[in-house]
Amino acid sequence: MRHFAAQPPIMAEPQHEVEPQLLNGDDLSEAREDADAPGCAKKKRRKKKRSKAAGAAGTSEAEGDGEAGGAGDVRKQLELQTLDDKEREEDGEEDGDEGDNSAGKKKKKKKKKKGLKVQTDPPSVPICELYPNGDFPVGEECEYPPSKDGRSAAWRTSSEEKRALDRANEETWSDFRQAAEAHRQVRASVRSWIQPGLTMIDICERLEDCSRRLIKENGLLAGLAFPTGCSINHCAAHYTPNAGDPTVLRYDDVCKIDFGTHINGRIIDCAFTVTFNPKYDGLLEAVRDATNTGIRFAGIDVRLCDVGETIQEVMESYEVEIDGKTYQVKPIRNLNGHSIGQYRIHSGKTVPIVKGGEATRMEEGETYAIETFGSTGRGAVHDDMECSHYMKNFSVGHVPIRLPRAKHLLNVINENFGTLAFCRRWLDRLGESKYLMALKNLCDLGIIDPYPPLCDIKGSYTAQYEHTILLRPTCKEVVSRGDDY
Repeated sequence: MRHFAAQPPIMAEPQHEVEPQLLNGDDLSEAREDADAPGCAKKKRRKKKRSKAAGAAGTSEAEGDGEAGGAGDVRKQLELQTLDDKEREEDGEEDGDEGDNSAGKKKKKKKKKKGLKVQTDPPSVPICELYPNGDFPVGEECEYPPSKDGRSAAWRTSSEEKRALDRANEETWSDFRQAAEAHRQVRASVRSWIQPGLTMIDICERLEDCSRRLIKENGLLAGLAFPTGCSINHCAAHYTPNAGDPTVLRYDDVCKIDFGTHINGRIIDCAFTVTFNPKYDGLLEAVRDATNTGIRFAGIDVRLCDVGETIQEVMESYEVEIDGKTYQVKPIRNLNGHSIGQYRIHSGKTVPIVKGGEATRMEEGETYAIETFGSTGRGAVHDDMECSHYMKNFSVGHVPIRLPRAKHLLNVINENFGTLAFCRRWLDRLGESKYLMALKNLCDLGIIDPYPPLCDIKGSYTAQYEHTILLRPTCKEVVSRGDDY
């Protein structure tokens, strides 16, 4: 305020105002030196600044009257507050700030926070590293369908008993979710690069390499659940190329990509169909709709035969026109969905995709692969072509083996695959050679079961969609659901 200029000279002596100005000048010079000074020296200077500021303010108070003393108090508080603010700012910027500016001026940088890892393109970071706290993305949670008498299943979500059961199995659900997230990211990557002209071997090996990285393959604790199926056109399932297979993906092909991942034997079985020619869009839509209908209808205490009847009704409601000819889409009656057990892709129950079949009911806590196959052919498949898929019989006991090569091969299978499915390419990858006779011997003894490709009539087209669902106590979780399908 300007009224201080009117006071008697003794209350406004110029020499008493010089010291605070010099103090401010000292602050500026010392602040420049702080940029290159070590931490201990900085603390000493800060202490010195505080004492100077306090001394200057005290001098003003002693030499002035009551009004001037009040101004000294305000100046003291402002200067101390300014010093505190500077100290807090410097403390946050000390790491990595010093020595960055050759002119000697302090270069302010924000302290970088150590964030979570993000996925690369193409994917290479394991899912467990993307979610280090183990909180993996939850699939699509759905309320169970109402019972036959119309009673809603909404009570399950609020039942404390069911919620306690759900929490008790959280570790199991977490394993499924980790494997499902790996599946989602792998198939998103596959869709970005798959194209006509690639060999089927290249497609499968590239997909499997990506899966192994994201699932962080670790023996039988984490890895691929079964070989990559890439069945084409009239071949509906169980085809993966053996070494030397020259098959190339073409523009007019209908290719079913069926692959699985697992954590601790908790298997994700999920499939989709790839086409490039839009003339097949109707066929894909029919099968996708049928699969989603089966998922909606599935639930605790639902009869398996009722699920099949519903799927058939939806799929047969579609007619598609391909190359000028109209086809009613037929469900392939001898292919089914199935229940999934730990380290066991088919654990006993089948989910038909036509009416009839078992009246067995789905039960709480079970896991199912709901998959449907549609065809423009006869709607039935048979074994055809060279076999590539194999799997150890889950319930086989001790069987004497006479061939040393067969004993060795069985040890390799037990160590690397256990009761999970495998293919000949995977044996080649492990360095095995000249094993076909030993493999045939194990099949003849019933220790290993062969799963040859399944085909409809030649000239027909088949499509497939599949998801894995968890029948949790509180709700139904479509754990493999993604933005794509």
